Amino acid sequence: MSAPTSAPLLAEFETPEALVRALRLARADGHRLLDAFTPFPLEELSGALAPPRNPVRLVMALAGFGAAAAMYGLQWYSAVVAYPLNSGGRPLHSWPVFTLVPFEFGVLAAALAGFATMLWACGLPRLNHPVHDMPQFERASQDRFLLLVAPKDGPAPLRRRLEEAGALLVSEMHG
Repeated sequence: MSAPTSAPLLAEFETPEALVRALRLARADGHRLLDAFTPFPLEELSGALAPPRNPVRLVMALAGFGAAAAMYGLQWYSAVVAYPLNSGGRPLHSWPVFTLVPFEFGVLAAALAGFATMLWACGLPRLNHPVHDMPQFERASQDRFLLLVAPKDGPAPLRRRLEEAGALLVSEMHG
């Protein structure tokens, strides 16, 4: 049984240098960096906060090829095993005739699976995120730099580390 995870901490910084310093310290300590909110883009953040691997392509490929194989198998079973009709001496398993429906159904299944996976991966439909309820979040688009970090062991060591790096305020995010 694993220990319960603590809520992420949102740290507010006055300068971008302090935010980057805190980000490096938190990453070196093994904490999970979730996001950063800044009034302008910081190049140092682009490599540090790499987006998670997107599962959409893999799910689309599996759904498309799986659905196409299932449709081909269904056509083969119905034409060869369940209802074999000898029509003019043609072979029962005529694969060129069986390719159109699996292709179309595979494309449909891949599109639907890709759309559903994209919604799931983006966390949609979500109209409000708990970080938007934090009082200091309003200033992230004006003059403050915020860092959202999930602590690995507990909030106390991470809170001390963020304050050492120059955090003006460290709040626990709930919800």
